[in-house]
Amino acid sequence: RYVNGHAKKHYEDAQIPMTNHKKTEKQEKVQHTVCMDCSSYSTYCYRCDDFVVNDTKLGLVQKVREHLQNLENSAFTSDRHRKRKLLENSSLNSKLLKVNGSTTALCATGLRNLGNTCFMNAILQSLSNIQQFCCYFKELPAVELRNGKTAGRRTYHTRSQGDNNVSLVEEFRKTLCALWQGSQTAFSPESLFYVVWKIMPNFRGYQQQDAHEFMRYLLDHLHLELQGGFNGVSRSVILQENSSLTASSKCCINGASTVVTAIFGGILQNEVNCLICGTESRKFDPFLDLSLDIPSQFRNKRTKNQENGPMCTLRDCLRSFTDLEELDETELYMCHKCKKKQKSTKKFWIQKLPKVLCLHLKRFHWTAYLRNKVDTYVEFPLRGLDMKCYLLEPENSGPESCLYDLAAVVVHHGSGVGSGHYTAYAAHEGRWFHFNDSTVTLTDEETVVKAKAYILFYVERQAKSGSDKL
Repeated sequence: RYVNGHAKKHYEDAQIPMTNHKKTEKQEKVQHTVCMDCSSYSTYCYRCDDFVVNDTKLGLVQKVREHLQNLENSAFTSDRHRKRKLLENSSLNSKLLKVNGSTTALCATGLRNLGNTCFMNAILQSLSNIQQFCCYFKELPAVELRNGKTAGRRTYHTRSQGDNNVSLVEEFRKTLCALWQGSQTAFSPESLFYVVWKIMPNFRGYQQQDAHEFMRYLLDHLHLELQGGFNGVSRSVILQENSSLTASSKCCINGASTVVTAIFGGILQNEVNCLICGTESRKFDPFLDLSLDIPSQFRNKRTKNQENGPMCTLRDCLRSFTDLEELDETELYMCHKCKKKQKSTKKFWIQKLPKVLCLHLKRFHWTAYLRNKVDTYVEFPLRGLDMKCYLLEPENSGPESCLYDLAAVVVHHGSGVGSGHYTAYAAHEGRWFHFNDSTVTLTDEETVVKAKAYILFYVERQAKSGSDKL
């Protein structure tokens, strides 16, 4: 279905042209061509364009699954795996790199596109390269969701399974474990995507989705699930036992703190002043990412080398976000002193910076009928993004505590939110990689800085790294 349309080609070849328009019921049934994934044992019907969740009266689908299971456990399969391993080792040269004169293996693993799922793949690859976040999940113990007679047997997913039988944390953990293990073939995140379908109805189907929206839903649901029990142990206890995530780093959003809020959580101060009586109102809002407008004066500048006017920088977008702003007539503030809605000004301060600063550039905006894309190039630093000037109390922060280095960038290629393609750039052990679904290539810093960023992930610099301020 998803890999080069191979099985779909078989379906199309099997379609017999019907000369007689009056098809019999028997002829109609013949046309339902199905395929089965030999890894997950899920069955798909091309005519219905849907997964098959039922079986024949004789249980033929289950018999095929059991047969495949037996084959997998047989000596024949073991021998086949041995031969495959030899073939993989012989083709290893295709994934070798020359680094400082020595040869090293390209250990990055791509993610298969399951049908317009590049939005998910780009986010997963970015998160997998945020070391502190990724390591927490990879170190979690595995959860066995099935027990009794089916214990130890492979789970194949169908939409008929109950919601209680899925775990986003577990499938996310498995996916992260599959990346960066040196596999020669791309990993298929279909089990994770199945869980996404179960718990995030917005992402059902195979149409293109917004990567930022998916990231927010993913982090929110991971946060909610992590607040539950984990093999009888509260996940908050596991978080507390992790020495690198101290209590001072926690930012609570919707309940107890988790690794999501400990890593991505920051706090904004929203300051509103009534222009009539001068009354000031302050509110503290937790955040997992900041959505920044691209200032209107830069919106026609599409490339880095374009000479008409100044270059738009990430600092321009941050300044636009935090600068004092007069609210328009549609956003009148309810002043408690005046007892009515009045004109007012608004300003944001960052009260607490997160360990990982996620910045979302608002590239999609609504016009009367369409959602258009702002294709402006925004210059961003690879190292030394200084956030001190946006802090509420900068004097309380150390000299190195406000510096951030880039870890990953998500890029949207194309003109519309419902179309186009997502890829990601990410740094791993000092090298930059470009993740384009199942294809992973080594790249350089010059290529990364030319990208039209959609989402930027900056990691707080540790004090021992030394000063490298831009």
